[in-house]
Amino acid sequence: MNLTHLDERDRPKMVDVSDKNTTSRVAVASGLITMSRSAFNAVVNQTAKKGPVLQTAVIAAIMGTKKTSDLIPMCHPLNLSGVHCDIEEYPELPGFKLIVTAKLSGQTGVEMEALTGTSIGLLTIYDMLKAIDKGMVIGPIQLETKSGGKSGDYQRNDSKA
Repeated sequence: MNLTHLDERDRPKMVDVSDKNTTSRVAVASGLITMSRSAFNAVVNQTAKKGPVLQTAVIAAIMGTKKTSDLIPMCHPLNLSGVHCDIEEYPELPGFKLIVTAKLSGQTGVEMEALTGTSIGLLTIYDMLKAIDKGMVIGPIQLETKSGGKSGDYQRNDSKA
């Protein structure tokens, strides 16, 4: 088996994408965080002591998306053209779903950027609420869709929450 991230001497390498065509690429990832009712209410009522939780999570998700190549060793630094974040409330859990969309015109995909942004945004929610609830659960974090590139489109079929 030929692994793309190892060279002929089994040393780690970043894949050379210089021969790939530049295409429009979009990836959407999502993640869920569940928490206690008191933590959820602190977010909704904007009474968390660290400030506006969801607004801060969106900023963190954007920053995480932009910094992916600094965090994941074999990811290429990308010239992102857009990052969009949505947060859905789930009072019945209670919890929140963070959805991150990353876009670019380039030679490699943006799945890792969308997944990293989602992870960092959810970790920020945890950080801002851990004084209220240390038992919060993050996950699943998953790729929902991707388009563009040689491997084509992907659409998750089993979306939950």
